[in-house]
Amino acid sequence: MARPIKDTPVLEGEDARRFTKAMENVQPLSAERRMEYRQAYELVKSRATFLML
Repeated sequence: MARPIKDTPVLEGEDARRFTKAMENVQPLSAERRMEYRQAYELVKSRATFLML
């Protein structure tokens, strides 16, 4: 039987302020960076030995 999943703790104080500031200033990925991530994904996918549906 699986163990129950604990609730995620609520951010407070400086952690909450830092998180809020980071969420307000999200920078989009550049096309080059997106392509690097895609290539890494394709490499991992090509080497996968388990069934991918």
